[in-house]
Amino acid sequence: MPSIIHIETSTNVCSVALSVDNKVLFEKVSFEGPSHAALAGVFVEEAIRCLKEKNLKPDAIAVSGGPGSYTGLRIGVSLAKGLCFGYDIPLIPIHTLEIITSQAICENKSNPDYLYCPMLDARRMEVYSALYDVNLQPVRQTEAEIIDETSYAELLSGQKICFFGNGAEKCKPVITSPNALFIDKVVPLATNMVELAEKAFQKKQFADTAYYDPFYLKDFVATVAKNKVLGER
Repeated sequence: MPSIIHIETSTNVCSVALSVDNKVLFEKVSFEGPSHAALAGVFVEEAIRCLKEKNLKPDAIAVSGGPGSYTGLRIGVSLAKGLCFGYDIPLIPIHTLEIITSQAICENKSNPDYLYCPMLDARRMEVYSALYDVNLQPVRQTEAEIIDETSYAELLSGQKICFFGNGAEKCKPVITSPNALFIDKVVPLATNMVELAEKAFQKKQFADTAYYDPFYLKDFVATVAKNKVLGER
């Protein structure tokens, strides 16, 4: 089983984890705002030190690939690429919405029939969102959308949906169906990348390190426009 360093910097939270044989051996998290440039590298150094103490080296680097903050993702991905080139190991990008959904599913396993809707804040009433089932299988792919009183109304008429992520809080006054459940304090963390990264490693789902670019929230306007055009066809 592989040794993987996991880097998550897509929001204001900065976290790094180390997993060996699918077990977390090291974790560092900062919730104190966008200080990724100062902290991410230090956290990674500590993770590498932990590996060296066990006479191991990393077999891959997993990084949160967005959607997320331009600055945060750029710091995390640049750090991950540098490590991949330095150790000559593969890069595993993990979708940010899958990272937070895996946590939400773990917290709400008693309701297997729920759908899960992660939301990342894109300013105003704008979010990036997707829909997953309890097995983390996509029901609807990632979309940029503007939330209003009609959002998810049809689905919520016969289906319970969990909403979470840093874009969900502002949607509470708008999405008022009794079938809507809001889960607080769900943030993307490196430890929630472990199982996803392990599966990707076994399937050799690696990115081209030289050309990989994450999915930035700054692309929101263009994505909304594209979605509207596709919807009109």
